[in-house]
Amino acid sequence: MPLPARLDETLAADFPNGAKDVLHWYDFLCPFCYVGQQRNANFERHGFHVADIPFEAHPEIPPEGRLMQDRSGPMYASLEAQARAAGLPLNWPSRLPNTRMALAAAEWTRRHAPADFPGLEKALFAAHFERGEDLGDIDTIIRHAQDNGVDIGAMRTALADGSAKEFVDRSEALARYVGVRGTPAWLVAGQLIPGLYPEEEFERLAATLSEAEQNHENS
Repeated sequence: MPLPARLDETLAADFPNGAKDVLHWYDFLCPFCYVGQQRNANFERHGFHVADIPFEAHPEIPPEGRLMQDRSGPMYASLEAQARAAGLPLNWPSRLPNTRMALAAAEWTRRHAPADFPGLEKALFAAHFERGEDLGDIDTIIRHAQDNGVDIGAMRTALADGSAKEFVDRSEALARYVGVRGTPAWLVAGQLIPGLYPEEEFERLAATLSEAEQNHENS
């Protein structure tokens, strides 16, 4: 099924590598996104270009955030084990923030200062999962952006006039059209991968899709 014209134009403009692009929807409060940050490398090793783009997993969280109870049980234990294996500190924060502003700031950076985006993305993940900082607080976002070389004046303007948040709207519209319901999710070679599969499955899938794409190009 073809994409609606507006989304098709967005896709062509933002992701020019076509079939070799992988779209990866993430949210900074998603622990599966946090422990799965390295999954993108599986695709990159096989010649794909990965774009991390925003999807607010819990828009119902109020601007002031929401308190969380103690997290325990098999799912949390598994996430903690995966974080240790990846060398990622994981300290469950006591509060979940509303992340729309943080996602908007990160997506604005990816589009306007792409060299600064990887550092800012990593810093905002760490701010939430390592130090329990409030990603709903603009001062927290600006501090990390400044530490990673982002033009703070331009970012503040984009956040204030709503243009940065429009980028999040566009990313989410595309996500919903292709069937994304939560984070993380990857769209690669027309195939949607919802959720955090084991790394070996990602590696097998990346290799298979890369080979199929190569055969298509050579046919």
